[in-house]
Amino acid sequence: MKGPLYVVTDPEAALPVPDQVRAAAKGGARIIQIRDKTAPDARIAALVHALLPEMAALGVCLIVNDRVEVALAVGAHGLHIGQGDGDPVAIRRRLPPGMILGLSIETEAQARHVPPCVDYAGVGPVRATPTKPDHAAPIGFAGLARITALLPVPSYAIGGIRPGDAAALRGAGAVGMAVVSAVTRAADPVAAARALIEEWNTP
Repeated sequence: MKGPLYVVTDPEAALPVPDQVRAAAKGGARIIQIRDKTAPDARIAALVHALLPEMAALGVCLIVNDRVEVALAVGAHGLHIGQGDGDPVAIRRRLPPGMILGLSIETEAQARHVPPCVDYAGVGPVRATPTKPDHAAPIGFAGLARITALLPVPSYAIGGIRPGDAAALRGAGAVGMAVVSAVTRAADPVAAARALIEEWNTP
C-alpha cells in the first residue's frame, strides 16, 4: 500500500467528487476510494474511467467501493468490499493479478477470519461518523489496537478520524488513516491532506 493517507470520496460534500479526488491527490494521498452507495453503476464507471489515467500518472491507487463489476469493467487499481458484499476468496478469483482487494473489519471476530487473499483491512469505525449512517458500533482506539493485533494484513483506521489522531492510530498498530470529511469537506482539501500526512510522518 502507498502512504499513510487513504481518502474516501463523499458524494454529499459541496466539492464535486472529481475535484475531491484531484485535491486529495495534490495533497499527497496515494490511495483514493470512490464511494457512492446510491449512484448507478454506469455513473461510477464513467467517473473512474475518466480519472484513472490522471491518477495513474500521479502514482495514485484508485479504488472502487463495493462494486465488483464496475472495478472489473474499468480496470480500477483496486476494489474495497464490506462484510456483506460477498466472499473475499471468491471475489479475489475474479480479479486480475495486481488488483488490490480491501476488506472492512468491524469486530475482533471478523479479524480472526480474514483470508490471505485480502491486501489490507479498513478497520473501524473508530468513532461515530455521519458520512456512513449505518456503520457498526464505534470501536475506539483500544478496539482498533485489539483488531490490528489479530489481522494478518495492514490496517487503515477509519471512522471519524481527524487531525490530532495520528499518534494514537500509529500506537494502535494502524499503517495509516482513512478519512472522508477531514479532507473532502475541509475548507482547503489540498492543505488538509498535506497536514494529515505531515502529522502522521512526525514522530
